Amino acid sequence: MIMTGNKQVEENKVYSRPAIGTSILALGFILLIGSIVLAISVGAANIDFLTVWRSIFNYDSARETDQIIVSIRLPRELGAAIVGAAFAVSGAIMQGITRNSLADPGLLGLNAGASLALACVYAFDSNAAYLTVMLVSFIGAGIGAGMVFGLGSLRRGGLSPLRITLAGAAVSALLTALGEGISLYYKLSQDLAFWKAGSVSGTNWLQLTLICPVVVVGILMAIMLSKGLTILSFGEEIAKGLGQRTLLTKAVLITVVFILAGAAVSLVGPIAFVGLMVPHIVRFLVGTDFRWIIPCSAVFGSVLMVLADTTARMVNAPYETPVGAIVSMVGVPFFLYLARMGGRKRT
Repeated sequence: MIMTGNKQVEENKVYSRPAIGTSILALGFILLIGSIVLAISVGAANIDFLTVWRSIFNYDSARETDQIIVSIRLPRELGAAIVGAAFAVSGAIMQGITRNSLADPGLLGLNAGASLALACVYAFDSNAAYLTVMLVSFIGAGIGAGMVFGLGSLRRGGLSPLRITLAGAAVSALLTALGEGISLYYKLSQDLAFWKAGSVSGTNWLQLTLICPVVVVGILMAIMLSKGLTILSFGEEIAKGLGQRTLLTKAVLITVVFILAGAAVSLVGPIAFVGLMVPHIVRFLVGTDFRWIIPCSAVFGSVLMVLADTTARMVNAPYETPVGAIVSMVGVPFFLYLARMGGRKRT
């Protein structure tokens, strides 16, 4: 039965706030630009806004400040913005698919798969080029997601939220154990420690050139599928009753999650909680329509990561603090709050 009365209708009503959504999206872009400018300006050497403007639009390689801004700080903060958007959108998709408010991209085994692949690369070549590391960790994330998708689809009934959760937990535990075993055997713990903690330090233009198209395509696909995701978030029976091909929709959306989260993990490591927190904040502001949740999550995910990276650089300057640790300081209390309020609350 698709509906069982007014209560069911009310529970599955889409709360959309177009006017507020447009304003929130515009505000998010302003905050993003401001946070990037702030991030570029502060650091071991503080740089005023006019110098930042001149360096970006009138670059001179002979000026040291221009080299610092264009070669180091700008790609780093753009990288933070890109992975923040990727993590946030993939988290929003996961919460919509599973109808689980605690869902996160790590649920698909992406982080564990990338970590295992990275351990394998360092085991055979400790001096592997970063491009190789990035591509292999991306492949590992895909393998992890594929294993979860395969296990969750084995039994009749398809990919239910419970099966995705259980398959994700099982695959993540297996791949994490294998990765840790390889790290211990080949003594790679030190090489992998900073990557596992999460950091955008060292991001360069070559990496951005490779990652940007992947993330942009993934976000555009998510926006195109956002109406179907809204229907799917009502539940399996209602989505089928409305004529949606639920298995195909889930498969495509999970592929988008793999594209976005896999790209982000390959660049900065397994940063947790961005995909958990941002969709909840956005949903509170713009309602339950994923046509607004997806783009707003992308923008505010970028803002969160840029501000977190700025804090990571300043909290113990001139030393680097892993950005994953900064995000976790906010994410853990947020997670505990959600768990206390009811982890399986409808999203």
